[in-house]
Amino acid sequence: MASLRGTQQPELSKKLYKIIKSENHAIGAYEAAARERQGIAQQLSEWGEATGDETVSEISDKLGVLLAEIAEQEDIYAQGLEEYRGVLKQIRNTESSVQPSRDHKAKVSDEIAKLKYKEPQSTKIVQLEQELVRAEAQSLVAEAQLSNITRQKFKEAYDLNFAATIERAEKQIILAKHARRLLNLIDDTPIVPGDTHPAFAEVEAARQVLNDAESDLQGYRLDVEPITSNSGHLGMGAMPGTIPTGTDAAEPSSTVNHAPSSRSVSGEEQRYAETPYPVTEAETVERQDPVQKEVPTAI
Repeated sequence: MASLRGTQQPELSKKLYKIIKSENHAIGAYEAAARERQGIAQQLSEWGEATGDETVSEISDKLGVLLAEIAEQEDIYAQGLEEYRGVLKQIRNTESSVQPSRDHKAKVSDEIAKLKYKEPQSTKIVQLEQELVRAEAQSLVAEAQLSNITRQKFKEAYDLNFAATIERAEKQIILAKHARRLLNLIDDTPIVPGDTHPAFAEVEAARQVLNDAESDLQGYRLDVEPITSNSGHLGMGAMPGTIPTGTDAAEPSSTVNHAPSSRSVSGEEQRYAETPYPVTEAETVERQDPVQKEVPTAI
């Protein structure tokens, strides 16, 4: 069915349709990776307990918590990509809406050319030329709308994409650094047969590592260079709107603000409401196979 829908796309929107479809597969891969990593975190904790080694059991349990949180960042990243993908859909829908005006103008031009060749004295040529003038006027408006929407949403989409990538990377770096602190709590001094390792004396230190990781995540703020936008006065129909009374025409460019922590797919629905081009009903259905959260105790 997906392949059939791809062939039914207007020529103008086929390439972006493929990108959006490919991104959908990539998002599914990140969600699957999150589920796998969460499962591995649980298995690590269970394995450590089964070793009968108090130190290994304690550290593996704490590492399982951090690994589960690292996996959670993959899931949050997938949500950010879904929001970015939703913005790309607005460009694609605009491309689809512009295709008919292009086709109509081309059709009228072809009819005029055929009549001039077969019946150069036909009175219908005048009517078609008038129709071509109207079609060209409509096409000019449609092409301007497409250009405006494409540039605005292209910047917005990839702003979301790269901000989500940075947030995921920075949070996972925080968690990985704390995980390495846990490894230093393991005394790996070799013993001879008959000896035993001393009792694990770093319980409080291991617990403090988790507390520090939780504190760092709670205090995390996304700090990226803002992406400027001059589309703040874009009015209805994706055309330049009237600058409100009392505002300065030289008003600074607006910027896209990012949430300091996670993102939600609901942001995509909000942007759908803002665009003058509707999203198809099938695209508003939430993604299937939601991630099941069965992980060790969260930080």
